Amino acid sequence: MADLSQPASSDLGGLPVAPADIHAAAATIRGAVVETPCGYSRTLSNICGCDLWLKFENLQFTSSFKERGALNRLTALTPEERARGVVAMSAGNHAQGVAYHAKRLGFPATIVMPVGTPMVKVENTKHHGAEVVVTGATLEEAAAFARSHGEARGMIFVHPYDDPLVIAGQGTVGLEMLKAVPELDTLVVPIGGGGLISGIAIAAKSLKPSLRIVGVEAWLYPSMYNAIHGGTLPSRGDTLAEGIAVKSPGRITTEIVRRLVDDIALVNEAELERAVATLISIEKTVVEGAGAAGLAAIMSDPSRFAGQKVGLVLSGGNIDTRLIASVLTRELAREGRLTQLSLDIPDRPGQLAAVAALLAEAGANIIEVSHQRTFSDLPAKATLLQLVIETRDSAHLDEVMAKLGASGLSARCT
Repeated sequence: MADLSQPASSDLGGLPVAPADIHAAAATIRGAVVETPCGYSRTLSNICGCDLWLKFENLQFTSSFKERGALNRLTALTPEERARGVVAMSAGNHAQGVAYHAKRLGFPATIVMPVGTPMVKVENTKHHGAEVVVTGATLEEAAAFARSHGEARGMIFVHPYDDPLVIAGQGTVGLEMLKAVPELDTLVVPIGGGGLISGIAIAAKSLKPSLRIVGVEAWLYPSMYNAIHGGTLPSRGDTLAEGIAVKSPGRITTEIVRRLVDDIALVNEAELERAVATLISIEKTVVEGAGAAGLAAIMSDPSRFAGQKVGLVLSGGNIDTRLIASVLTRELAREGRLTQLSLDIPDRPGQLAAVAALLAEAGANIIEVSHQRTFSDLPAKATLLQLVIETRDSAHLDEVMAKLGASGLSARCT
């Protein structure tokens, strides 16, 4: 994590979005968008060394804060514009917000989503009644197609973040957090294009100028970090946090972030996975990679937040169940609770039973068993035994390995 070059200002003059715009947005969306809980987490506070409150935006109807800005923008359309319909590009959450509220308000929506968008987000968007076009390798390519597609059909383009009405809608998250917990002194917010953190920063600093705002990006997509610092870190690859995988942040949002945001943290994929798994394990709440980015930043650098009263935005919960299973399994492996072992054993009766008995005595549970006789360089009278075992933790795994070694077995973690 790096400090910005100068402390963030609390001067809100001249910004493209004013605090009054956010209060107006709150009135506009009231009753149509959930005022989600902002609850204290005792266990996570103990783990992270700070007082931690979670804003559960994953509990919105479409499982994301994006509904707020989408509804505020759609409500401002004239009857003639509504009749023409809207078009948007999105990696998933903005798509669902636009699709759901356009259908609720009674006009058509077309959503362009980049290739690689999680299927759960594509299917949910279709379920909300929108026409979905999947094209473009990146969000930027999808945006270019959406603009040309919309212009050819006279549709209104609804930008996911670089729009004052969208930013104002997202800022209502900040109003609600400080209403629920006025004593907060730091807010940690994911950054993709910058709409959420921009709106929250304006709302929060208008109510409490001393408040510290920390943004979080994935290491694979440090676009706002680059924009603020003049950096050239590359943006590339597949990230668990596809919701904030933006190569080019907004023009409006960059101006706001530059003035109001104090820090920007970069988190890697292992840290994102750990945060997703931790929220499921401790809070029993499902959060996508982007939504867990804030917790990833705190857990990876707890000294930066020590002793503070921190508000953390769980921005969304749209994640494929298969991906959840993969994340949880990988975290078990990192903790030493799930391990693949390879053993060279004689190919004769009773050897597997002997190994199983030793593991049982050591308190390890066998999950999978595989014999490999053909595709190995072992002698013909030997076989490669591969096991996946479950242990309590890394210390227990060490005990199991020691017991196997003491019995004359050469076991390797693979």
